[in-house]
Amino acid sequence: MKNEHLKHISELLLATLFISTSGVLGKYIEMPPSIMVWWRSSLAVLFLYAYCRFKKINLKIYSKKDFFTFTLGAIFMAAHWTTYFYALKLSNVALGMLSLYTFPVITALLEPLFIKTKFNPIHIVLGLIVLLGIYILAPEFDLESNHVQGIILGVISALCYSLRILILKQHVAVYNGTMLMFYQVLFITILLAPLLFFFDTSVIETQYPYVILLALLTTAIGHTMMVKKFSYFSVSTASIISSIQPIFGILLAFLFLNEIPTLNTFLGGLLILSTVVIESIRSKK
Repeated sequence: MKNEHLKHISELLLATLFISTSGVLGKYIEMPPSIMVWWRSSLAVLFLYAYCRFKKINLKIYSKKDFFTFTLGAIFMAAHWTTYFYALKLSNVALGMLSLYTFPVITALLEPLFIKTKFNPIHIVLGLIVLLGIYILAPEFDLESNHVQGIILGVISALCYSLRILILKQHVAVYNGTMLMFYQVLFITILLAPLLFFFDTSVIETQYPYVILLALLTTAIGHTMMVKKFSYFSVSTASIISSIQPIFGILLAFLFLNEIPTLNTFLGGLLILSTVVIESIRSKK
């Protein structure tokens, strides 16, 4: 049982590492965020479809209600990715990623409304620790500041992400995690396709290696692994454990974008990392 729990924790952290590459890639890729999301999704569709066929994963949606739920989840996912990339462009990887991590608090508050689960006050306590870490990183509050605008968009992105994972949570036991992610990116590709007529997409010629990495490693592999872990952990638990994602993202930004973390970044990151350790121990079944 101990080895099994450690295996699930390790896989969740690996998924978090893969997803954390979105910070560096989202900041580096020179492309409008909505178009970046379309390319990310359209390429991920191909990767995930090939994987589903190779593994003989059933792609059938069992009811119209499920189809509607998948579509709604995709809308929130598209909004989450788009606002997140705008947050990265306006601020930096550290602020963009850490502002997104208000979502464990939002998730903990909303989960009892979506799923028959008992409200656990510890999630609020851990969520507040995460918020304190983000507060330490935030600059002075000024709505004209790009950094503050980035943080606000990061929080909006967090709300969209919380709603998306809560909507999908009820389907994890019925549908394969890869299949769920396949339909998410398929619907996003369809929903955002009209934007291709309004934005310049020629930049893909120079950006495609990084967009492919975003689609394959971050999306197809990372998010699919994350969705699969929802069947073992509660959404709130998985959310708080994955709060280590900004730490990974900040380290990657330092290595590849030369974004040097400040003392506040280290202090805020330490608080966030502490919640990961606490929840990892507390969530053991």
